[in-house]
Amino acid sequence: MSSFDNNRRSVIVGATAAAAAFGFPAISRGQSDTIRIGHLTPRTGFLGPLGEFAVQAADMAVAEANAAGGVNGRKIELLKEDSVNPQTASTKAERMIERDKVACIIGEISSASALTLSQVTERAKTLFINTGANSDELRGKSCKKYMFHIESQNSMYVKTCGRSLMAQGLVRGKKWFSLTADYAFGHDLLRVSKRFMSANGGDFAADKLVPTDATDFSPLLLEIRNAKPDLVISNLAGNQITNFLKQYSEFGLPFPVAGFGFDTALAWGAGKGNFLGTWPVVWHHLIDTPETKKFVAEFTRRYGRPPENQAWGDYNAIKLTLAAMAETRSTDSTKLVEHFEKGAKFGLMKTREGYFRKSDHQMMHEMYTVQALPANEIKNNYDIFKSSAPVPGPNESLEVIATSAEENECRLT
Repeated sequence: MSSFDNNRRSVIVGATAAAAAFGFPAISRGQSDTIRIGHLTPRTGFLGPLGEFAVQAADMAVAEANAAGGVNGRKIELLKEDSVNPQTASTKAERMIERDKVACIIGEISSASALTLSQVTERAKTLFINTGANSDELRGKSCKKYMFHIESQNSMYVKTCGRSLMAQGLVRGKKWFSLTADYAFGHDLLRVSKRFMSANGGDFAADKLVPTDATDFSPLLLEIRNAKPDLVISNLAGNQITNFLKQYSEFGLPFPVAGFGFDTALAWGAGKGNFLGTWPVVWHHLIDTPETKKFVAEFTRRYGRPPENQAWGDYNAIKLTLAAMAETRSTDSTKLVEHFEKGAKFGLMKTREGYFRKSDHQMMHEMYTVQALPANEIKNNYDIFKSSAPVPGPNESLEVIATSAEENECRLT
């Protein structure tokens, strides 16, 4: 037996009644009695802490769907794997599609791995929902017909946070010192942030690439102290952010901090009082909607901690995919792509519904900016920030924070 067989984890939860949860009766098509979904995401390495939330949320989404009767009379089987790195992710995706006959693949956080996954799924004409990879390139020149993105692109993160930074007077005429994760996501985010600064009258005092396995930030913190920037910008990823926040706090530097890539779990990991600055986020556990409150309560009941934004992405990606299968009465990827491209709307636990933009398959939805609370206002390990209102505002198009037609190189065929 191969190591893939030894390591593969399957979760089959619940029964096989009608798809009552989605309002559709059971139908008989002479199909297999299960719908298999492949779930690939990093579960080790510097993105591993986020992958853990993703896996828990995916398990929860499938458990709920099967408890409600499955989809079109069929239960859901979740095949879960650690994507590890781009090459391993590609190999595991091929096996899931060719051997396990998954209907689709959901997950990923690394932009580099998401790129290789999209190449595999495109060749196989199999739906891939990206739940955590941010790079604009995946929605631009590397876009694919069978790849959709519930995770926001880098431009959406930068433009959302940029609004707050401009309101604070930290952009025009200011000098930034940036730290950037040295892999595909970070390179893309640095390019987007420089484009934002150029368009809004700011400049970079310095930008430093940081290896993904770096844990000691003291040499860079000394450079920041000497440079005396107006703002320190984090284009870091995974537990880089946690380590940076801890050490920045320990150094006691006086310069304000902001970030363009962010996951709330990484701030939680920094410890009480070490999270600081202004950050963009696609979703957070304090959003005041009934759907968010229900999700947070159930996730917390199951796992003993609130969900963070990566959990939100994987949970909702599975839910909307199953709903699309129920509505189209099909697991055929081409039919699901057509359904998404027709402008299907999705409740995403926010104040407005979202939809996949046809031109690049990016989910158009609200985002938020969060600001760290002072240490004396923090009452627990999780409620460590205050949030802006949804961005864009209620009278704005959801697309104003996404790449414009001029900025986007995607040419779907």
